[in-house]
Amino acid sequence: MSILQVEAMLVALAMLGLFMWGRWRYDLVAVAVLLTAIGLGVVKTDKAFDGFSHPVIVIIAAVLVISKAISRSGVLDGLMRRLLGVAKSTTAQVAVLTTTVSLLSAIIKNVGTLGIFMPLALQTARRSKRPASLYLMPLAFGSLIGGTITLIGTSPNLLVSAIRETATGEPFQMFDFVYVGLPLTLIAIAFLAVAWRVLPADRTPAASESQRFAIERYTTELQIEKGSPYIGKTVGDLESFDEGSLTVIAIIREAGHHYIPSRTWLLFENDILVVQGGSEAVEAITSEGKLALAGSGELETLKKELGDMEVVEAIVGSESLLVGESARSLGLRQHYETNLLAVSRAGRPITSRLQSHRFEVGDVVLLQGFQKTMVATLAELGCLPLADRKLDLGGERRGAISLGILAIALILMVLHVVPAHVAFFGAAVLIVLSRQISLKAAYESIDGSIIVMLGALIPVGESLKETGLAEYLGEHLATAASLLPGSLSVALILAVAMLVTPILHHAPAVLVMGPIAAAVAERLGYSIDPFLMAVALGAACDFLTPIGHQNNLLVMGPGGYRFGDYWRLGLPLSILVVAAGTPLILWAWPL
Repeated sequence: MSILQVEAMLVALAMLGLFMWGRWRYDLVAVAVLLTAIGLGVVKTDKAFDGFSHPVIVIIAAVLVISKAISRSGVLDGLMRRLLGVAKSTTAQVAVLTTTVSLLSAIIKNVGTLGIFMPLALQTARRSKRPASLYLMPLAFGSLIGGTITLIGTSPNLLVSAIRETATGEPFQMFDFVYVGLPLTLIAIAFLAVAWRVLPADRTPAASESQRFAIERYTTELQIEKGSPYIGKTVGDLESFDEGSLTVIAIIREAGHHYIPSRTWLLFENDILVVQGGSEAVEAITSEGKLALAGSGELETLKKELGDMEVVEAIVGSESLLVGESARSLGLRQHYETNLLAVSRAGRPITSRLQSHRFEVGDVVLLQGFQKTMVATLAELGCLPLADRKLDLGGERRGAISLGILAIALILMVLHVVPAHVAFFGAAVLIVLSRQISLKAAYESIDGSIIVMLGALIPVGESLKETGLAEYLGEHLATAASLLPGSLSVALILAVAMLVTPILHHAPAVLVMGPIAAAVAERLGYSIDPFLMAVALGAACDFLTPIGHQNNLLVMGPGGYRFGDYWRLGLPLSILVVAAGTPLILWAWPL
């Protein structure tokens, strides 16, 4: 190895280590890696920022805008409710949900499709009196595998197309992925419609018609009001309510002092109790015990102006303004006229006070606000409601117009009238100009962290080839792969990409694995296309952990899943992807 190849190897290893460490955000890791690579000469200064001008960046930004416009319109809600009304069995309901979310994910970013269908899945679970855990994981997995159908369905496809363009001068086209993605998606849908039975049915109890979706355990602050029967009683007396379904984890009194009480502690008027329990138990004790949700009355002065108030359960999304902030630091009450009443996090108790609690992706929050503004507030905060969505009048018309603009863009691209980045950029501009989505919402839909990460990592990934490191590693891998039939070599690349993606983000996995896979193919004398397709498929199909892809994390709290639950369904589905995906790749893209 040359000195430059050694330095490129060290940069790649440092990047892998930082992503595995997880203490820095992935965009910060990407920027630090790019600067290091520039400093070492691995990335030339005249090419350092070429990634930000790459067409894939334009496509991703435009697709995010288009997806947001369609997902916010609710154009599919009516159709889905009719289909789910006909489907009575769990198998039929899971099949309907996973089919629609998978096919829609071919043209809309999968986080957007999950945002559309998660409330519908929760409503279906509630009305069918079945646990939500049986629906949500198949829904998330369906949204991931559906993205493999088209070029724009998932970021790995776009990045692999860019790698192919660098290697051969020609990128993959819009529907080159259909031959593998569509049949594999149909196989996965059939599997998920049956395999939901391996999921735990005791994580989230089925709710009655009168309930909202029941969260595993809320952390809530309750204040003892004047005349409460619990004044003078003990903590143990309150915890005995409803057969012990509530736990007092702290008492706040004496100008904000925070105490961890024993069961014998006496309760006094104006004590603030930090309790954990299900939403039904919290609701019952507030009415029967004359306890108030702390902060629930602080917006009453605006009630005459803005009308009635409502309480909404929502999940903190991956692009939410709440992530990393607290209700106090964000000014939730002052700037958004919204109260935080409770919060729930899967797998971990919450011991901090509500106003100082730092939100994470997947937290389930109970928010109180005004009916006239709540829909807009949830959209601005980046939270997904866990109840019936209230849509603006004309929403379906706007959604149909957005779909029509997208269809025109696809036709122009397929007919080679304009390239992909021009077609999608034009569609995004037309959607904004026709007021399908506001300019503010369009800018907010573009995830800056994703753009920065990709713009920084694209030149780092290309440097693996330019320094000869990819060829060097490919030569050694090819030596091992030469002992295998060509089909098993493709399967090996697919499996490796699938295994490294939960450790990394799927974009770095593609940018590292893509050039190496191409080098392996060239050393073995094969076409690079099946190997690149294997990398794209493996990076897109992340089913093994809740942390590898944001969609898996988003369903963790509402589904009541634990970390190990993902292996129950994810491992056999991953094996199925390798077993069925390999022959499909070789059929569509011969060696």
